[in-house]
Amino acid sequence: MDTEIELKFLVSDNEVPLIPALITQFAKTVTNKPAKNLTNAYFDTPNRELRALDIGLRTRCCNDECEQTIKLAGEVVGGLHQRPEYNLPIQSGRPDLLAFDANIWPHGMQLESIAENIFPVFSTNFIRRTWLIETDSGTKIEVVLDKGEISAQGKMEPINELEIELVEGNKEDLFLLADHLIKQAGMRLGLYSKAARGYRIADDKPLKPNKFIGFVPLKSQVTQEQALIATVSYGIQFVQKHEQCYFNKPSLKTLKRVIDGVSLIRHAFWLFDDIVDKSSTESIRNELKWLLSELAWVENAIHLKTYTSKRHAYHKKLNQFPELAQVITDLQDVQPTPTDIEDLFHCTRYNRLILSLTRWLVDRAWRKNWDQKALSAAELPVTEIASQLFDKDWQELKNLLPQDKSLSERDYLQVRIKLENTLLSGNCLGKLYDKEARKAFRTPWIDIVYGIYELETLAYLYQLCQNQNADELQEVQAWLKQKSDFLISAMEQSRQSSMLSEPYWF
Repeated sequence: MDTEIELKFLVSDNEVPLIPALITQFAKTVTNKPAKNLTNAYFDTPNRELRALDIGLRTRCCNDECEQTIKLAGEVVGGLHQRPEYNLPIQSGRPDLLAFDANIWPHGMQLESIAENIFPVFSTNFIRRTWLIETDSGTKIEVVLDKGEISAQGKMEPINELEIELVEGNKEDLFLLADHLIKQAGMRLGLYSKAARGYRIADDKPLKPNKFIGFVPLKSQVTQEQALIATVSYGIQFVQKHEQCYFNKPSLKTLKRVIDGVSLIRHAFWLFDDIVDKSSTESIRNELKWLLSELAWVENAIHLKTYTSKRHAYHKKLNQFPELAQVITDLQDVQPTPTDIEDLFHCTRYNRLILSLTRWLVDRAWRKNWDQKALSAAELPVTEIASQLFDKDWQELKNLLPQDKSLSERDYLQVRIKLENTLLSGNCLGKLYDKEARKAFRTPWIDIVYGIYELETLAYLYQLCQNQNADELQEVQAWLKQKSDFLISAMEQSRQSSMLSEPYWF
């Protein structure tokens, strides 16, 4: 068995010619291996039983020699892929699952039934160029450039990937090489394997953005440190997924999901501050803040799009006031373009941030400043701290939104960030509790957050009207005020009833 430790990059045709020189600059010695034409087939059952177990089964043929490969469930963090891998030679293009050691399979797997029903689901065919490099410290790294295509159901997607895999030595050098490539060539870290992409094509399930941030998948027996790792890993993958979704189909809502993922990572540093010293995350937090500043325009852009959408009442109203409609159009014209955002996701600073987060997790950097108190806290079951954290958030929220006080538009706008952070704690740790109880408690508060977003949409348009200082816009302002008052009334009723709900963590 081998355990892959590799970083994956997505490269453009312009970057491919730079790779040999970049490798030579970094390495002490470079061995250039002959290029290979690799023909690969990926197998599964009609019910995708292997996929459900996160097992990849592949055959690979080159120069009349074939092998079969099993990749078992592993980890993918920020472009770092770690998966147990088993390889065996075969005489034909059809794999033989029963030839592998019986001990590698997950408990309860119906091996013989699966072996009888597997068939080729998709194929990958590419030219592979390989370099074996050695660093000054003696670390050996394999650098692989794959260029070709994935084929399934008559559809194709290009393959243009660079992978760097640790053969032996210090993984520190793997990250140093990654940083060198990012700095010099602007390569983008990749999240999805060829297999994951192939399944999407074969099953006609294109990558789509999430509607919500979702819940970190935690089991009740995990420690606080394990919960930290799971939460930050989830946040990184959420950001990278929606980065790729944006390349596939640019959308403001997709960029908002990137913002949500960044917010979740930042919140995790705060949530687990018993074991995460601020000094271990200072540089990363500064870079996360920078990324949020680069995307700070997105929410206003969503407001502007709402005003011009025919699905909303704003569109009909604003058509009566051409000057205001022109102001909105002018603001939309100066927004960053999809090309600008793609440049952001390709830039050195963004990819260094993803790489830094990955390295922070792999190196367990939060442990460097631990004392005995932090060590003890890290080993505590996360269930022991979750209720305490929720109680603290809940009390702060009740202080901010006192039940005996009627809240104004300004009050709601001011508490949005705190309310969102309170809900983010639930996204991090809510999986530990009963799903139905959690949903019943959270849904009204989520509705209130959406209400605050709508208030911000109204308030931004009100501000645009005021900036025009035109008497004819008083009708629009009165309409906006009426909508705002109605919305606040509904939110107040929801808030009053929500305050009486039984918290799901009790």
